[in-house]
Amino acid sequence: MLYLVTGGAGFLGINLIRHLLAAGHTVRSWDVAAFDYPEAPRIDVLRGDIRDRSLQARAFAGVDVVVHCAAALPLCAPAEIWSTEVVGTRMLLAAALEHDVARFVHISSTAVYGIPDHHPIVETDRTIGVGPYGKAKIAAEEACAEYRARGLCLPVLRPKSFVGPERLGVFELLYSFAYEGHNFPVLGRGENRYQLLDVADLCQAVELCATVAPERANDTFNVGADRFGSLRESFQAVLDRAGHGKRVVPLPAGPAILTLRLLETLHLSPLYRWIYETAGEESYVGTDRIAARLGFAPRFSNVEALVRNYDWYVANRERIGRTAGLTHRVAWKKGALNLARLVF
Repeated sequence: MLYLVTGGAGFLGINLIRHLLAAGHTVRSWDVAAFDYPEAPRIDVLRGDIRDRSLQARAFAGVDVVVHCAAALPLCAPAEIWSTEVVGTRMLLAAALEHDVARFVHISSTAVYGIPDHHPIVETDRTIGVGPYGKAKIAAEEACAEYRARGLCLPVLRPKSFVGPERLGVFELLYSFAYEGHNFPVLGRGENRYQLLDVADLCQAVELCATVAPERANDTFNVGADRFGSLRESFQAVLDRAGHGKRVVPLPAGPAILTLRLLETLHLSPLYRWIYETAGEESYVGTDRIAARLGFAPRFSNVEALVRNYDWYVANRERIGRTAGLTHRVAWKKGALNLARLVF
């Protein structure tokens, strides 16, 4: 099949493209960023903004499945988040319907659940977005529901935070502390259960959404690891892998959160509310629906996913260099958090 992957130059995009190529599919990437990977000669690269209507005919020509990964992350300006997540998604949905696309897989987020008051979270729980990103993700899902009612086969995936090759972003804080031989702080005691997801398992979930019978796929699904423990356990595995004998260090949650709120307000920290206000709490979703309906069975545990990502970080550290920005593929500007190295 011919897959159109929006955001194909991003972290999820490139991992998904590699997965689809290995499975024998044909792929077209549509991204405003350059596709600077060795796989470029093997795919059809369309560089441009998903909100550019003039590119739609080129983008959708012959496409069987759209996988919509493109998104503006929470560190972007609120207007850009809404325009990309909501306006851009609506434009793609309309084009998919117009071009008779067989299936449209939308990548959402567990951020739609906000800061939950119970666990596990299931797909029928209410959605309460935190901040511009969470609210935009909910609005994008509402658009998907409208177009599903209009006849599109439209699986929606709500993945937990996912890691793997090419992933930096907020996780680069952990990897750089581990590599340089620092202890790593966590909010609270770190004993809270916290579920992650390996990007390879997310790619498997996407392919299942694209290939199983439409009546089974045409729904909304949580995606997460089925083997996970505490945040302390997961982070300690990375520190152990680095081999410096360093430990996870607990911080009093209340004062730490107040400090992070102030740093966020002053634009001195890349951490946003949904990260730091859930980091010290239980955070996991139920995955019974995707297992029963799609036969999804994740391969990697939290620890395996993080260690796999850390090994990639070490192997590619020189290539990563000092680039910083607002995507998952680069380190985020640490601001005042750089000072934590003097303490830990």
